[in-house]
Amino acid sequence: MLKTTALVCGAGGFIGSHLVRRLKLDGFWVRGIDLKMPDYGDSEADEFVVGDLRQQDFCARVIDRGFHEVYQLAADMGGAGYIFTGQHDADIIHNSATINLNVADLCRRRAVGRVFFSSSACVYPAVNQQNPDNPNCVESSAYPASPDSEYGWEKLISERLFQSYGRNYAMTCRIARYHNIFGPSGTWDGGREKVPAAICRKVAQAAHGGEIEIWGDGRQTRSFLYIDECIEGTLRLMRSGFAGPVNIGSEEMVSINQLVDMVCDIAGKRLHKRHVAGPTGVRGRASDNRLIAETLDWQPTQSLMAGLEKTYAWVESQLLRRAA
Repeated sequence: MLKTTALVCGAGGFIGSHLVRRLKLDGFWVRGIDLKMPDYGDSEADEFVVGDLRQQDFCARVIDRGFHEVYQLAADMGGAGYIFTGQHDADIIHNSATINLNVADLCRRRAVGRVFFSSSACVYPAVNQQNPDNPNCVESSAYPASPDSEYGWEKLISERLFQSYGRNYAMTCRIARYHNIFGPSGTWDGGREKVPAAICRKVAQAAHGGEIEIWGDGRQTRSFLYIDECIEGTLRLMRSGFAGPVNIGSEEMVSINQLVDMVCDIAGKRLHKRHVAGPTGVRGRASDNRLIAETLDWQPTQSLMAGLEKTYAWVESQLLRRAA
């Protein structure tokens, strides 16, 4: 009996490597694709092909059959220090758009069963996220379009790409807008790390009674979703009758200052916050989960603190390993 097959584009990345593991647990035969292998451990994919999905010939070689499920997570991405400086805008648009154009068309040509595209909360208009206490991230608010970054603009046009392929070629496409996914095995240094990992690293490196550097005034708000919750929401959407776009995130919103305090509590440290100039993005953002609750009867269940405890322990272990 043939196994159900899945292709994960971006399988060397944080979310992709976790998704591969879950698909294997669910009994799939999995091919992973990325520019590199996962940074923290071996891939659990049955087959992992290193290559560049921006190249049409490579894309045709790895999307070589009608996979039951294709997950398109591959993108040029990073944290605020990469996305919001303006120095990488051309690369972000060109690289990610080229990948999405190639993957969408190959999935059409191979008659892939279902295609998932990972969009982002960055598609939402910046003007709706200026109040840190009351941001508007309901799915319908994405239009009139005015994303906060070129990364957000590319994600929005790629949503429309997959929606168009769905309409014109009867492709079954599913689209999720991820909100700040975090957890073990995510990038934690080097400039592309997301806020939770960066804060965990800074707290772990600081001496008790010392200080921690924070970009901006720390009053900007965000919600953060633990990786296991993200994978569960993704699979439920992929196998549902609902196309999206839909938010996959947490409604537990905290300020960056509060996030620092939570990590300090986990570490058992008292640290002084030193606020410095730096890219901060919008003032407020949190997932609005009303639509996913209505359509998929799903909500994340794990608290932010529980996820931070696991993430801090993992980041601390990486620092100790590096120092050894």
